[in-house]
Amino acid sequence: METVNFLLDRPLALLLVLAIGAAIGIAVERLVTKAEREKRKAYWAGRNAGRGTGNVRPIATKQNGQRNAADFAAEQLKLVSRASFSSRSLLNKSEAKVFEALDKAVIARNPGWQVMAQVSLGEFLASPDKDAFLAVNSKRVDFALMDENCRVVHALEYQGTGHNAGDCAAARDAVKKEALRKAGIGYHEVVAGHTTPGELRALVEKLVAR
Repeated sequence: METVNFLLDRPLALLLVLAIGAAIGIAVERLVTKAEREKRKAYWAGRNAGRGTGNVRPIATKQNGQRNAADFAAEQLKLVSRASFSSRSLLNKSEAKVFEALDKAVIARNPGWQVMAQVSLGEFLASPDKDAFLAVNSKRVDFALMDENCRVVHALEYQGTGHNAGDCAAARDAVKKEALRKAGIGYHEVVAGHTTPGELRALVEKLVAR
């Protein structure tokens, strides 16, 4: 009580005490805000790292909540070392038949062109928008037609049985179509049971420069 009366009798001293208290409060608030910002930054860094590496769970460290690239690769190597792997066909039987027919037609039309199978969009598309690139990076096209300069000019999707079963598949295809359209790459569909070998050759003649 004596301290309060002392300060009340001396307005300048009271103002000084209040100013010091306010400064301390502001400093504490800034520290808390900074800590929360760093926490959010580490969280989103982990989310982006996971999306860029096949959605692998982020691994924490003492420094910043994320292991560096070497530690991350070492952790992946441990997982792979403990697992078993086997080879499997890149294409199923119906896709393989389409690939064979497509490859023959393309080579006959222009030997400088090549047919690529199961190509990730991230291998031949680029974007300055990191989030947009990550949205298409791991998505694949069934077949890609590559010209003499090793640039993909057209993408072909084989619509086999059950290919577009459900809204999710249709939504994924829509994402691929839009990305390809913006890159100036043609998108074409080969429908199982509807596209004849003659129609496939006609499509190749239309798409591939002689």
